[in-house]
Amino acid sequence: MTLVAALWHYWACIILMMIGLYIVIARDNLVKKVMGLSIFQVSVILFYVALARVEGGTPPIIPAGAPETVYSNPLPHVLMLTAIVVGIATTALALALIVRIQEAFGTVEEDELIAMERAGK
Repeated sequence: MTLVAALWHYWACIILMMIGLYIVIARDNLVKKVMGLSIFQVSVILFYVALARVEGGTPPIIPAGAPETVYSNPLPHVLMLTAIVVGIATTALALALIVRIQEAFGTVEEDELIAMERAGK
């Protein structure tokens, strides 16, 4: 098996990360920027979960008198569950703020908001 095919999950992380970063940088719409950040977050979570995989690892449930085996570390998975919850809350807050910006200024386009700010000063 080639190296690229064996490490496909790392390539998926890199592709998702670049897509998310591109959306954040290239788009002026605030909703699209928040979605780009969400895609970027998914790539980081996928990366950590891929790193935590142990070849031949078993769940860390140790029965009495068991021989020594290789166990998977559950900590990265638990931390990523926490990151998912925090990411959902952050995305919800960002979208709520975007709704308020839309109500106050009538637009969610970054360049129009900057133009309004410059006209007001």
